[in-house]
Order: sequence, then structure tokens, then C-alpha cells
Amino acid sequence: FSDCFAMRRRYQQMNVIGHQYMGMNTTTRSVRIFGKTAQIGATILIGNETNLTIVAALDQVQREVGQNNARTSRHGRDSLLMGRKRLPQDAVSLPVTMPQCGSMNINGIPTRSLRADPGRRVIDIIDQTRLPLALHWVRIDSLEAAARAIRDMQVRGAPLIGATAAYGLAIALGGDAADARLEEASATLGATRPTAVNLGWALARMRRLLTPLAPALRESAAWAEAAAIAEEDVARNAAIGHHGLDLLRQLKPRRDGILNVMTHCNAGWLATVDGGTALAPLYAAHDAGRAVHVWVSETRPRNQGLLTAWELARHGVPHTVIADNAAGILLRADRVDAVIVGADRIAANGDVANKVGTYLKALACVDNGIPFYVAAPSSTLDFACPDGDAIPIEARDGDELRCLHGFDAGGLPAALRQLAADEAVANPAFDVTPARLVTALITERGVCPASRAGLLSLHPETAHD
Repeated sequence: FSDCFAMRRRYQQMNVIGHQYMGMNTTTRSVRIFGKTAQIGATILIGNETNLTIVAALDQVQREVGQNNARTSRHGRDSLLMGRKRLPQDAVSLPVTMPQCGSMNINGIPTRSLRADPGRRVIDIIDQTRLPLALHWVRIDSLEAAARAIRDMQVRGAPLIGATAAYGLAIALGGDAADARLEEASATLGATRPTAVNLGWALARMRRLLTPLAPALRESAAWAEAAAIAEEDVARNAAIGHHGLDLLRQLKPRRDGILNVMTHCNAGWLATVDGGTALAPLYAAHDAGRAVHVWVSETRPRNQGLLTAWELARHGVPHTVIADNAAGILLRADRVDAVIVGADRIAANGDVANKVGTYLKALACVDNGIPFYVAAPSSTLDFACPDGDAIPIEARDGDELRCLHGFDAGGLPAALRQLAADEAVANPAFDVTPARLVTALITERGVCPASRAGLLSLHPETAHD
């Protein structure tokens, strides 16, 4: 994380289970809690994608602040922050939110798209159906609420869908963690969105961990594993931002020294736990002082581009929203230096499934000699899927196309019908961009060609998938 730290502000917040906050000063290697500072006598443990933990010796802070600020967790931990001298031999390492490279800011305040509270068996999410005109947090306290949030796109973006599903499974096991409940909850969540591979990946990972355990142990283990999935997403996105920034530094801006990058849909902070995928390099460039401007495709019919514009504005990144069909003329007119998009699934051969309309931008890029990059974490790779033809494409409700949604003059949600209810429409949510049109893939391990050989060069352990 050293490169990530170098890109961060001197102080950055990170969320600890129980809604405690601390900031890390990476120069003095100290920890600041509630305004108090102490040197870290710490061991940082980063596991093999099943653990992302920090156990720190914070005796000085505990003495100064008092034990009341280290709230006891109900999931088998003696205290939220445990000094190494007091750490029992059978203690479980405490999952926390690692430092947030390129963390999303809302009015200067680092904010995540998902907040977990295992003590209350709930998570809070941003209702993305109410953006960009209203920032509204929704509490998820049941399996049904988690499934509805994913299905109705209150949460969206493959990485965030996966993390939400993991937490949804943990919530579902509260009070009943028997085998039947585990399978029922997994099936309910798994049926919500078929294209985003992170959903199945997260649920399969949770089941691998939970199935061998006794039911009495499953709930606490589920919360810990869901936290690990969320933290790993943040770390992966920070690394994607670092590798993508290296690519952007190699580009020579076509106009006025400003790097103009186009994106499609929303692959930013709102589509992940934090940091984003396709937007991570752009946030990194902006935070590093690089002059960057983003062309934001509106992405009909759900208009996810408006979410991109909303979060870019909150972070202070210059941008312009365009109609989807305006992308071609901008690419042809030399007003775009590169296109970066995210992905909902990447097949073994490098074919990419992403929001419908992505394929058209890739075609225009190739015709005009403009780089077309795809940024996605390893959890989006699907080596069990041979190519794009095998990727299931979700068909959304036709009323998403027949009706326009927004807010009336009074600021209340409103809908306007533009097509009759019986008008036949097609509303595929995704399309597939062939690997031959992709300049490069950006994952947390680096940059590679969009091919099986390229993916295996960075992720050899996936060869058996």
C-alpha cells in the first residue's frame, strides 16, 4: 500500500466496525483517534483474500481516551481496539477499513457507499435510485431488503453488488443459521442480477467458508467474511487507480494540456465500496494534480452517467455530461484522449460484458485510434466462462424505457410515460465488447492484454477455474 499512501492526503479516515473512526498519518506512522495521537506498536496482517486485518497496540490511546470509546463488539471480541499485550491467544483479528486511496469525498468528507453495523445486524446503503437529486441512506435489516436493494438497483455496480450480497447473507443468518436457511438466502440473493459475476463470486466464497461450520458459528463468521470482502474491494480499487494512473501519465493530451477521458455508465465510488474501478485512475490523476476532464455518457435508460457526474462533482473533478449518441462525434473530432469503462464480467478470453452501449464506444475508439481501457478487479474475472457469447445478458423491465423518472418542481420523485404500456420494447442491460477491441485490461495486479494469456500472466491461480 506504499504507493497508495503516497497518493493520499496526510490524514485520511477509515471506518472501524462499530462506526468508530481513526486516521493514519503515514509520515509519522501514528494513529489518531478522536483527536488523540499515539505511536503505532502495530502489526498489519494482509491475508490471502480471506483476511484484511489490523491489530494495533494502542495502550496509550486507550488510557487517554478511555475504554468507553473502544466499544465492545457482540461478535466475540473483547474490545474494538485491542493492545497486543492484552490480546488473548484465541482472539480473532479485527477486520477494519484500510486507508482509502482515492476515497470519495462528499463536501470534503471521505464517504463510503456502504456502512456496516454488525452490532445491530444491519447495513446502511445509499439509495442510488434517488441520486443525483437526493442523497438518501437506506437501512438493510433483512434478507428481503438486501435482495430488493440489489434487484431494484438501489445498489449497483458489480463490486458493490457482491459486497452487499455478502452482508445480506450475514443478515439473513441472524437467528437462524441452519443449512436450509443458508441455502435459501444464497438462492434468493443469487437470483437478483444474473450478469454481474461478483454476485455469484461473493456468495460462493461465503458458502465455502460457512458450510463446514457449525450453525452456531456461522453468523459471526459471515459478518467477518463480508467485512473482508468489502475491505479487499477497497484495496483492489486503490491498486487499480495506481496502475491506471501510470497509463494516463503515458498519454499526451490532444488539447490545451488537459487530459480528456470518456467513460460510460458509473464505475466509480458508487459502484464499489469505495474508490471505484474505471474512475479510480481519474480520481488518482486529479488528486495528484493532473489536469483532467471527464466526458460522462448519460447511459440510458437508467441514466447511471448522472451518478458519475454527481460523484465527480462532489470530488471536484471537471466533467461534462453528454448524450449517449454524442460519443462518436467527440471521438472523431479528437476531443477524447482515452476511454475507460468498468466491467460486470470478463470472460476467460478477455471479452467484456458491461453496460449496454459500451460496445459502440469501443468500435468508435478503434476507428479513431483512441485507447479503450477496461478497469475491473479480479473478482470480475470469470474463467469458467469461455467467451462473451456465454455471458448471460440481463433483460430489464420494459417500463425502464417506456417511462422517464426524475423529480418534479417540488423536488418529489415523479415519472413521465413516453411510450404506451403495450408498446413493444427491448431493454438489454448489458452488451459484450470483444477482446480484440480492448486496448488493455487494468486489474489490481497491473495492466495486461485482453486475452486468456494476458489474464493468466497476472492471475495464474485462476487457470483452474
